Amino acid sequence: MGGVAITAKYVIYASIEVDGIVDKSDVIGAVFGQTEGLLGDRLDLRELQKAGRIGRVQVVLEEKGNKSRGHIEIPSNLDKVETALVAAAIETVDKVGPYDAKITVLKIEDVREEKRKRIVERAKELLAKWREALPDTREMTEEILKAVREAQLISYGPEKLPAGPDVDKSDTIIIVEGRADVVNLLRHDYRNVIAIEGASVPKTIVNLCKEKTTIAFVDGDRGGELVLRQLIQVADIDYVARAPPGKEVEELTGKEIAKCLRDKVPLSEYLTTLERGQQVQPSHHEVVQKVVKVPAEVASEATKLQGSLEALVYDENWRLLKRMPVRSLTEYLQNTEDPAKYVIFDGIVTQRLVEVAEAKGVRMLIGGRVGDVTHRPTSLEILTFDNLSSST
Repeated sequence: MGGVAITAKYVIYASIEVDGIVDKSDVIGAVFGQTEGLLGDRLDLRELQKAGRIGRVQVVLEEKGNKSRGHIEIPSNLDKVETALVAAAIETVDKVGPYDAKITVLKIEDVREEKRKRIVERAKELLAKWREALPDTREMTEEILKAVREAQLISYGPEKLPAGPDVDKSDTIIIVEGRADVVNLLRHDYRNVIAIEGASVPKTIVNLCKEKTTIAFVDGDRGGELVLRQLIQVADIDYVARAPPGKEVEELTGKEIAKCLRDKVPLSEYLTTLERGQQVQPSHHEVVQKVVKVPAEVASEATKLQGSLEALVYDENWRLLKRMPVRSLTEYLQNTEDPAKYVIFDGIVTQRLVEVAEAKGVRMLIGGRVGDVTHRPTSLEILTFDNLSSST
């Protein structure tokens, strides 16, 4: 690649033909001069180069008769769209000095993809030389391929959602609950996957559902049902796939994932099944370990709350302070001066919500499901609806 900055994400490769004898500096001057102002100040090549977003332009020329021919390489740290615009702009250069010229973009190379290919090829070479470990070669190769796939995890959209690299490229996307689900699907080469990653459905997911065919792939427990119920209220879902009862998407094998996606059903059919009263079996993760008694009227309200996507906030005497949508709960707790002590809500207890509740002095969080909570403060009880019992 000669001279290309190692931090470049992409490299533009182009050929050039000039009807006369010119130098490299003439070509570079023509590229910068004739594209100046063409795409506005933000994509001006000189300014981009000063900012380090476009690298040094490399030109190799040779004389053939009374003409000059060669190739151009331009490293880019811009995104895909901006890089493509710059590539198209340099094709408009039609003069080098006094001579007619023609520049043709041959390809735009993703440097990172090439690095990944080299890693895999090098790994294959190392394994081939590792003669004494021959019986384990297949397993080790698969581990390397899995690691390469996991390395393809990206952050997508303004919310930086965990996703596979083909979310934009594919006409169909698979929507899962969290980052671990995305990683597991990437291990098995499902690259068009994206996670909700939170208690509320991000705007990015809603917008993607308007443009693409969507498969909601959720856990086979009550928590998965809650996530799905919330998702279909705000997004245009086409199909529903569920993990087997008692299992989570992040722990499925390749065969299990393939079967779940193969057995997906249209949303309308899934809703009809629910209306007939076929309920999802609870996960082994949701076994009731503790019963907490609450006032009878509170227990009654909690029963009504399930399926509403609402939250109730009480003071230390179980007096109701606030009723609100679940999506507003975290912000409310961050900003309110109310003496909130008990919170019951139809949603998932997340690590972020636990941290906010602890800082606020909340004593008890009761949700539909407990998510991936690694830090559980001793001052805060974290429960589900199954833990509740009414006191007389």
